[in-house]
Amino acid sequence: MVRRTFNRVASAPSLAEVLDAHTREGELYEKLDGNAVRCYACGHRCLIRPGRRGICKVRFNREGTLYVPWGYVAALQVDPIEKKPFFHVYPGSDALTFGMLGCDYHCPYCQNWLTSQALRDPASDIAGSFLRSVTPEELVRMAQRHGARSVISSYNEPLITSEWAVAIFRRAKDAGLLTGYVSNGNATREVLTYLRPYTDAYKIDLKSMNDKQYRRLGGVLQHVLDTIKMTYEMGFWVEVVTLVVPGFNDDEQELRDAARFIASVSPDIPWHVTAFHPDYKMTDPPPTSVRTLLRAAEIGREEGLHFVYVGNLPGRVGPFENTWCPRCQALLIERMGYIILQYRLTPEGRCPDCGHSVPGLWPKDPSQVRLGGPGRPRLI
Repeated sequence: MVRRTFNRVASAPSLAEVLDAHTREGELYEKLDGNAVRCYACGHRCLIRPGRRGICKVRFNREGTLYVPWGYVAALQVDPIEKKPFFHVYPGSDALTFGMLGCDYHCPYCQNWLTSQALRDPASDIAGSFLRSVTPEELVRMAQRHGARSVISSYNEPLITSEWAVAIFRRAKDAGLLTGYVSNGNATREVLTYLRPYTDAYKIDLKSMNDKQYRRLGGVLQHVLDTIKMTYEMGFWVEVVTLVVPGFNDDEQELRDAARFIASVSPDIPWHVTAFHPDYKMTDPPPTSVRTLLRAAEIGREEGLHFVYVGNLPGRVGPFENTWCPRCQALLIERMGYIILQYRLTPEGRCPDCGHSVPGLWPKDPSQVRLGGPGRPRLI
């Protein structure tokens, strides 16, 4: 009798196991009775019991200690700051943009679904192949080597990886770089207080003014409205983006409510209304029309906002790619998509014609603003 033997092949680790190896104890939580913890990195404020995970799937409780993502990136690129979009932060400059995996929402039209929904979607195996171990010091050196003026956390939801972002931002600030978040705005006062010493700019998605629609995405409208108020009051530079999705949030009254709310916080907060393109699980609605976006921008102006921009349709939206002086209506920054065609602000950030102070994070030396087009986005 011949006895056959087989070599046992160890199965490859799951994505969750790989991610769990890239963690350390978090800072944004409190310990509770029974080894439970309360996380306050995002507005869900998850109560996480031992052996369980938060809604984001990447923050978990191991024997009464909250472990959080650390020491890797899943997306890394140098691209124009206008892509974030930040229009009032060092125009024409490049940003080193990094992301991890996971999100506390589940938006069906997410354009970054491969990283944000990695632990909820079968494509997670693909996302796992993108992981790259790295240190904060290495990321800052990359930014310097590629001439980036800022370091931005994006691609997934940065709130749920805030400890990692702060570790990077500390070193970026020491190197004289600007820092920023591209976020869904589902924040808490605790996480914003934690971020504020190291974070300059904060982009917030205002996805709808309808709470029922927000809950379809996994969020709560009031949390986002509170975040817009808090970030502005705490001194972050804030820009707000509304992706206008046909049949979801393009009702004229809803757009007016959004503009009116932003203006009530400050008319100087830039509002970007951007074009939807079918993606991920939402492929039925058509792309947003130019007409719809131009009307949304007009509504923003009617409600008193000083800076309203239309995005994702370069060259097709007339004056709404440009920055204009709120006092004398002089052209201050002329754009074509991510390209800066003209920059006229003074070193103090004022209109050269009437002297009005224009809010933003502006270069002290306007001659350093790169005109005629940014470098192409570069994967690192």
